[in-house]
Amino acid sequence: MREIAEAYLGSTFKNAVVIVPAYFNDSQHQATKDAGVIAGLNVMGIINEPTVAAIAYGLHKKATSVDEKNVLIFDLGGCMFYVSLLTIKKGIFEMKATDGDTHLGGEDFDNRMVNHFVQEFKRKNKKDINKNPRALRRLRTSCERAKRSLTSTAKTTIEINSLYVGINFYSIITRARFKELNMDLFRKCMEPVEKCLRDAKMDKSTIHDVVLVGGSTRISKVQQLLQDFFNGKELCMSINPDEALHMVPLFR
Repeated sequence: MREIAEAYLGSTFKNAVVIVPAYFNDSQHQATKDAGVIAGLNVMGIINEPTVAAIAYGLHKKATSVDEKNVLIFDLGGCMFYVSLLTIKKGIFEMKATDGDTHLGGEDFDNRMVNHFVQEFKRKNKKDINKNPRALRRLRTSCERAKRSLTSTAKTTIEINSLYVGINFYSIITRARFKELNMDLFRKCMEPVEKCLRDAKMDKSTIHDVVLVGGSTRISKVQQLLQDFFNGKELCMSINPDEALHMVPLFR
């Protein structure tokens, strides 16, 4: 990881602040720090991802000595998902609750779309591509691209030349259909939100900011469900959700 970071930066470095998931316990924190030392780094600190997201939006600067801020971090990535509830006062972050699913994310939304088109191909051509890894890989790549397109357009196309046994595949998927295919998963994303509030003994009306992290938070239905749940509250999503967890050096 150090080599990757140095290649990206174009220079070497010695000091580092290491970011870890919210669910890491003390022993995992220590193991991460030890790994950094083994890599030749001076580990200046360990910081959890929800805190990084809050710092990226400067929320720690808005929490005065009198007023505290309750912040909900909604992190929906490619293969895992978690929600964290923080309280910030005088620049001090206190984790009130965290919950999530380490087996839920953008890949699951992709899977639903892939299965949808596998069945469509089978209906149209009487061929099953499930046993052809190359065809499935090409279809998945197209579905990932379509999912990204649907964040900014109402419909998009899937076009794959010679997908299977020389058969070209062409189809259209709308944002509405994508929503239908994944609606149960989108609703499932709200369960950790409710659990965090229960665990922290907070009402949703006391949440000051809702911060979106992770590429899958670009999905409009996910944003809508969150906004509806928090009674129309404006979501913090002005920072690229893929980069929010890499912004901490700029704010420390």
